[in-house]
Amino acid sequence: MLSIFPSPEEIKALRKKARLTQQELAKKAGVSQSLIARIESGTVNPRLSTLIRIMKALEEYVESEIIAEDIMSQPLIYASPDEKIEHIVRKMWDHAISQLPVLGPNNSVIGTIFERDIIETFIKYKNKALQLSAKDIMSDPLPMIQPNTKLSRITSILTNEIPAVIVLKNEKPAGIITRSDIMRIYTEWLKRKANP
Repeated sequence: MLSIFPSPEEIKALRKKARLTQQELAKKAGVSQSLIARIESGTVNPRLSTLIRIMKALEEYVESEIIAEDIMSQPLIYASPDEKIEHIVRKMWDHAISQLPVLGPNNSVIGTIFERDIIETFIKYKNKALQLSAKDIMSDPLPMIQPNTKLSRITSILTNEIPAVIVLKNEKPAGIITRSDIMRIYTEWLKRKANP
């Protein structure tokens, strides 16, 4: 629960972020739809216990309904198949990322370059490594998910050996979600739980 109670405008914004109608929020909070409407319009000052129930309903719904589109990093940073290793390394440094999707024709995901791929290439090819391109060193593509994939499903994918997933929008790569993104989401959620 929030430590400072929100204004009517903030309650309305939170409800819309949760993609709830006034009626749906009212049902989840155990109050009437007309009360939600009056609270949002600022024409009534609700009791503290009512406000707490509304905020709890909003938080629980948002937490259970977070989807890929809400948390993906965008725009997607990627490499092209012919991009040289030196440029790829610089791109990974500049953006503080440890994997880079490789996009081919029609923006299709054809592979992934991981830090380990680059390190192994330097060890194997030494001075000639910088002459190689993404297509020469890339690994298999990361898993791809839809924008409406729920947080629980994303988390289950990333608990294996997979460090990230690509989010497709209209069948084109639009963003990425990494383990770091999941850690951030859960840290924020747990902090809110610990400091009501």
